[in-house]
Amino acid sequence: MSLHKEISFETEICDHLAANGWLYAEGDAASYDRARALFPADVLAWVQASQPDAWDLLVKNHGAKAGDTLLDRLRAQIDQRGTLDVLRHGIELMGLKAKLHVAQFKPALALNADILARYNAKRLRVVRQVRYSLHNENSIDLALFLNGIPVATAELKTDFTQSITDAIDQYRFDRVPNPKGLTPEPLLSFPRGALVHFAVSNREVAMVTCLAGAATTFLPFNQGDDGAAGNPVNPSGGHRTAYLWEKVWARDSWLEILGRYLVGTRDEKKQLKAIIFPRYHQLDVTRKLQAAVLADGAGARYLVQHSAGSGKTNSIAWTAHFLAELHDAASKKLFDSVLVVSDRNVIDGQLQDALFDFQR
Repeated sequence: MSLHKEISFETEICDHLAANGWLYAEGDAASYDRARALFPADVLAWVQASQPDAWDLLVKNHGAKAGDTLLDRLRAQIDQRGTLDVLRHGIELMGLKAKLHVAQFKPALALNADILARYNAKRLRVVRQVRYSLHNENSIDLALFLNGIPVATAELKTDFTQSITDAIDQYRFDRVPNPKGLTPEPLLSFPRGALVHFAVSNREVAMVTCLAGAATTFLPFNQGDDGAAGNPVNPSGGHRTAYLWEKVWARDSWLEILGRYLVGTRDEKKQLKAIIFPRYHQLDVTRKLQAAVLADGAGARYLVQHSAGSGKTNSIAWTAHFLAELHDAASKKLFDSVLVVSDRNVIDGQLQDALFDFQR
């Protein structure tokens, strides 16, 4: 009964995404390349549609091996630089005059026709029961891809017999990115695998950007329930967590998160040590502030209440950068500059670090 309800939950999510612009077919898992951790058909289709001249040149140089050449190079670059950097900045291939884009995010001022054409050619795909491992036949409930590159995974549990804790423990104990004595799992390894991993039940959502076995710590990705933890009753009568696939994973919303919100932080040796993914309340407040400013114009005042440890430093940094890039309907920039003022020394130092990280 538990498995049946979980499959129904999975089906409901995939059907909603498919009805709202995502690519989805029940047999897609068979087309997943677990060694490269890519969905090859979408990688090739994206390049062919968005950069036909580059693809023609690849075919001219490599013939029938053009596809494998591209896929191998993409995998190698992800291994070397990480998924986020490759998505944001593309890859270089011998014989091509310019970098090859592997994704296109919407710019703040969307006037360039070529950029908009690439953005509109995006291929978002959800795949069920992905057998990801190089060492066993374990499968993850859902994997989300952008142009064939994995950007998220999700383990689903229904509240009839299990809870979100069971999904979290499944990641901690059964989805090990670096199994002892074996090669790393490409889909799960940081920073060369999926960018975020969601644990999802009917009532709650949690997420993490770096899996570390039993030491993995998930953060809540809930809306809050009238000042308390969790999520409110869905006014439409569905799952309390429907906002995840109906709003957060909506095509333009999801592309904005991947393109604008995710931030890599580096250690003293300039090595990527973490990726910051917004929690739901941070996503909500930054979007509401931008919408309010667009509606009210410059000069209004707003109060945002943050509890201790809720990530206010990052919320401030995101807001500052987004307001600095904000344009009105006439493509006019709303602010010439953005000043951030703080009355606490500790917050001031954290803000400086966050603002510089987000700028990079």
